[in-house]
Amino acid sequence: MALDRPPASSPGVAARMSRARRRDTAPEVAIRREAHRRGLRYRVDTPVVGLPRRRPDMVFTRQRVAVFVDGCFWHSCPVHATVPKSNRDWWVAKLERNVVRDRETDDLLRVLGWTVLRFWEHEDPIAAVDVIERVVRPSVPTRQASA
Repeated sequence: MALDRPPASSPGVAARMSRARRRDTAPEVAIRREAHRRGLRYRVDTPVVGLPRRRPDMVFTRQRVAVFVDGCFWHSCPVHATVPKSNRDWWVAKLERNVVRDRETDDLLRVLGWTVLRFWEHEDPIAAVDVIERVVRPSVPTRQASA
């Protein structure tokens, strides 16, 4: 169900929202760099067959692992979620649809035999890659943090 997008509340808001990145955000790139540094190889922004607008941020095809790095605003982080005051009803519906779509994506990927990993943009990239590495390379011991 598509909602008609209301006009931006100001030219500044319109400009800011038009610059919002769909991919290659700083948190996503930080996780990718750390994964690559550890020798993990993956595909970026790969579409999910049969699911429009569902593109994991990283995909490990052989291991069937899909990784998403979710933005706190767009995916309603329980710690950092906010709702704009202007056009509030529209934004509440929009953000709720995003969360529903995320859960549907997770469920559909799992039915297809994939492991789904989701991280919030505020999470430590090293800790996120520790989790990814444990899933992608289950037989390899994880690195120990230096004291």
